[in-house]
Amino acid sequence: MKVSDFILRRLREWDVDHVFGYPGDGINGLLAAWARAEDRPSFIQARHEEMAAFEAVGYAKFSGKVGVCVATSGPGAIHLLNGLYDAKLDHVPVVAIVGQTDRSAMGGSYQQEVDLLSLFKDVAADFCEMVTVPEQLPNVLDRAIRTAYSRRTVTAVIVPGDVQQLDHRAPSHAFKMVPSSLGVSDYAPLPAPADVERAAQLLNEGEKVAILAGQGARGARAQLEAVAETLGAGVAKALLGKDVLPDDLPYVTGAIGLLGTRPSYELMRDCDTLLVIGSSFPYSQFLPEFDQARAVQIDIDPFMVGLRYPFEVNLVGDAAVTLDRLLPLLRRKKNRKWRGQVEANVARWWQVMERRATVEADPVNPEYVVHTLDAQLPEDAVVTADSGSAANWYARHLRMRGTMRGSLSGTLATMGPGVPYAIGAKFADPGRPAIALVGDGAMQMNGMAELVTVAKYWRRWGDPRLVVAVLNNQDLNQVTWEMRAMSGSPQFEPSQHLPDVRYADFATSLGLLGLRVEKPEQVTDAWRRALAADRPAVLDFRTDPDVPPIPPHSSWDEIESTAAALLKGDSNRAGVLKQGVKAKLQEMLPGGRRREERPDH
Repeated sequence: MKVSDFILRRLREWDVDHVFGYPGDGINGLLAAWARAEDRPSFIQARHEEMAAFEAVGYAKFSGKVGVCVATSGPGAIHLLNGLYDAKLDHVPVVAIVGQTDRSAMGGSYQQEVDLLSLFKDVAADFCEMVTVPEQLPNVLDRAIRTAYSRRTVTAVIVPGDVQQLDHRAPSHAFKMVPSSLGVSDYAPLPAPADVERAAQLLNEGEKVAILAGQGARGARAQLEAVAETLGAGVAKALLGKDVLPDDLPYVTGAIGLLGTRPSYELMRDCDTLLVIGSSFPYSQFLPEFDQARAVQIDIDPFMVGLRYPFEVNLVGDAAVTLDRLLPLLRRKKNRKWRGQVEANVARWWQVMERRATVEADPVNPEYVVHTLDAQLPEDAVVTADSGSAANWYARHLRMRGTMRGSLSGTLATMGPGVPYAIGAKFADPGRPAIALVGDGAMQMNGMAELVTVAKYWRRWGDPRLVVAVLNNQDLNQVTWEMRAMSGSPQFEPSQHLPDVRYADFATSLGLLGLRVEKPEQVTDAWRRALAADRPAVLDFRTDPDVPPIPPHSSWDEIESTAAALLKGDSNRAGVLKQGVKAKLQEMLPGGRRREERPDH
């Protein structure tokens, strides 16, 4: 048995089913071992190492298992970095296995020689090791996987090419040998009882309780619903926690932040008590004023507590188990006026969203595209979104229900993961339909190439449906709007304008279903056909770049200020002004009108 054979065997023993990667001579030994192992675990060939890393992240996010990616030495290892940082910042367990030049060439300025230990020392700070003798295995690989699981992070194992070809020798019962073992058990840390009692007292004293739930609360749905019901609280969700609670609960206010909803903004603006569960949501300006609310935080990671807000009580513990301990100590709020106000705000918001989706645009309103999908989403769907304006519509228009899952690049907010996340999701659970919402910028950057990966593998999936919806507005739209709103700068066409690409035609050339949609009346049927298809589909929606992703806290004064800046020279100022006014007007119509002042205390 060679070292490379042992690596694959150990991965199988850790229940690793898929490894996402791209070949190169720095991992020739591993590739030969894969042939001897009859492709177990299955090698999933991406078009680019960055996409392999994103696919590993998507797989890990939607399976709950460690994602594994592999790349050759030098440029291949470098290409992994963006996807690995995405995993690190979103607290996702991913292991990178990378090749290196032969030991005899190290330090000789050899071709593709890169100091990989230095390269990975930040992204894989919790564990990054190079294997130089066979006896280091299995310890190095076991620790990499165990650390990735237990710390929800990225680890890296570097294996020089010549080491991959050596005969495997297990560590002996001798001095300076490190044996190892498989497995990591589940554990659920708990806060001290006295701290739980302090938290309960604080929450019981509050009259207007707001809850912010993040991805760390995903395993605590039942407990979270019970706490919200007992406290009469509204629940806002960080984007990474979009699938933590279903949006058909009347007190769930949806996403929070610049991409969030008006009722989430109102929830934080008007509450007197805040409970944050499993979230490190970074934008404190969207939380209550610092002297407004008393606050409790629950997080499994002691490194992440006490951030973002002056919390009175910080509970370090697993969300579900901690809430189980907290619930018996909570008193049911008798006055449900606050809950009634929250539910009224939510109901009004969905009326506004429906009206905004039906605002006429040229040629198609992107909000209408996503709002129409909302009604047709299968209840077991997995939805991914890319960074950019597509994330706004994913955050605001899609309602999670049933067993739906959803994710995007939360903390890194990098472009490019929408399609590879969906591919990873299909390997995590081939029986579930997947939908990727991506902008044309991300699609041109790397999504089109990964359609080749989809075409290569889709017949392996029990449910063949993977729908890529391209919001094709020929503009790098999120940055364009940020320039307008944040700096008062007009659109700079040389950096922002994108060529119109026939994405549907390209998909058709690969044997996939491709549909181009250029009229609003075609939208519903396009979604219906794609979700009923016997193969993956690409929907090329020609959308209007002038539809504004208006933040939930925006006022008429801010819109007027932005419009004034646009009129100084934006190439599309008339369309921008028209669509901005029409979108904001939907909040002011009967049934959607809101009061700017605080509600009566």
